[in-house]
Amino acid sequence: MQLPFPHAAGTSAPVSLQPRGAVRADTLTPLLRRAVIGAVAVLHAGVAYGLLQVPEVRDAVAEVAPLFVRLVTPEEGPRPVPPPPPPADPPPRPPKRPVAAPVLAAAPQVEPLPFVASPPPPAPAPALPDSPAAAPEEPAAPAPVVVPTIPPSAVQYLEPPPLAYPRASRRAGEAGRVVLRVFIDAAGLPREVQVHSSSGFARLDNAATTAVLKARFKPYSNRGQAIAGWALVPLTFDLET
Repeated sequence: MQLPFPHAAGTSAPVSLQPRGAVRADTLTPLLRRAVIGAVAVLHAGVAYGLLQVPEVRDAVAEVAPLFVRLVTPEEGPRPVPPPPPPADPPPRPPKRPVAAPVLAAAPQVEPLPFVASPPPPAPAPALPDSPAAAPEEPAAPAPVVVPTIPPSAVQYLEPPPLAYPRASRRAGEAGRVVLRVFIDAAGLPREVQVHSSSGFARLDNAATTAVLKARFKPYSNRGQAIAGWALVPLTFDLET
């Protein structure tokens, strides 16, 4: 191995380091060989380190140190996977052989059975009449409204009935007394008239009814309040009057 050493004139002379004795590599065991290689490497490293501690040597090495360039081969990317081959066409199916239809044996003829008329169904039994449903109970009649009866002494006229004697009754000599049942309202007006006791002549009864409907009575009051009620009104037809 040759290393440059600085001289006084600024030039360098090569130095040769060679071992004193040579040892044949084929006579060494693998372990010994590795030990010798390691010792040589350590020796070289120590010598190189010692020389590099000298400033002149370090500067000279820096000037003449070769520039090593290593070409790096770019890594190849994953190769594209080739497309799978198209599926092979299925083999053609063999043509189907026509299958002959089975020959059906003719069904034996069966003679029809003799027709027998079935007896008519029995007549249905007559339906029993339904029991009469119970009649619904009639609702109770409302309690009758009690209408007071005006006493005869309380029947007073504000306008007496205009009693007219029928001419036909005079010529026929009809006379008599008629008692009418009159419903008088709280204002003293007759609202309904019924023949309570007839005179025996229809013309006289009708004349009395017409006359009472035109009359006006004094309102009947009970405890200071005017009330309506039924009253008996007598009328007399006399031929002498």
